[in-house]
Amino acid sequence: MACWRHLFSVITPTFNRAHTLERVYRSLREQSFQDFEWVVVDDGSTDHTGALVRGWQQEASFPIRYVWQPNQHKKTAFNNGVRQARGEWLVAIDSDDELDPNALYQMALVWGQVPPAERGRYVAITGLCARTDGRVVGDMYPQDVMDITSLDMIFRQHVRGEKFGCLRTDVLRQFPFPEDIPGFVPESLVWRAIARAGYLTRFVNQVFRVYHDSADSLSRQDRSADSERHAMGLWLLAHDTVENCLPWFRYQPLSFFAAAARYTRFALHLRAQGVARPQGRRLTHLTSRLLVLVMWPAGLGLYLRDRLRGPAAPAKRPVANLTTDRKP
Repeated sequence: MACWRHLFSVITPTFNRAHTLERVYRSLREQSFQDFEWVVVDDGSTDHTGALVRGWQQEASFPIRYVWQPNQHKKTAFNNGVRQARGEWLVAIDSDDELDPNALYQMALVWGQVPPAERGRYVAITGLCARTDGRVVGDMYPQDVMDITSLDMIFRQHVRGEKFGCLRTDVLRQFPFPEDIPGFVPESLVWRAIARAGYLTRFVNQVFRVYHDSADSLSRQDRSADSERHAMGLWLLAHDTVENCLPWFRYQPLSFFAAAARYTRFALHLRAQGVARPQGRRLTHLTSRLLVLVMWPAGLGLYLRDRLRGPAAPAKRPVANLTTDRKP
């Protein structure tokens, strides 16, 4: 049984974001609940991020740990932060966003309402995101408190839009992001795996995060332009949908047909790049194969459209969002 030093570890992977990181720091100083640490995982920044964080370490009322690693990728920095965390719950906040002043207090309050005997079944407490003008991002939940898996929330409840909360650190350590796959890997691959393992999320209609739209985040980039650049990660997500999420097919069949088309679209991009798809990720279900076969012409059409639009522009280093997929 782990012995935690804090209730929360706030983790911020960052790369050359000294100009926005103070926004996170300021929101942490304003938290009404103070049983937390802040772990800044610097993915090889070349700006003055390190000096900035070391200055905050001298003045902050909460512990700040600065972890530097050679430049790799945000998924690797996130895994590193999870390993470093000394809090029972992990809150991953991007380097250009901020927490609502009562976010940690409300998360702790919600967790306290879960009966102790049932807590082992839960992995996350997830609320809402709001923009700086107060508008909620995406859909609210059908009920103010819901205890279901993140897959049920997506496919059965049809809830869309960026969501945010905290996750159990011990469970996250069992489901790391795959570091053997270079580049972009969708967050959904991890959240879905946790959901399929049976872990519940308590969803609440409370705003936990203030979202700042950033020009170099993946959520702002043109999907068609990035189809080639992020082909592996997007193919992995399509594969996961048609292969591993079939029990939810009846709730949103059109989403599965669309995923089957993307499976072919991004597979063709990988072939054109001469990149082999990861071993061990074959389509093993007859339904999965039929979906891909039926949607093959649509997938080919999407691929040809991408090629006609020309090659993607050189990638900026995206750090504001690991993916456009919501957190559980």
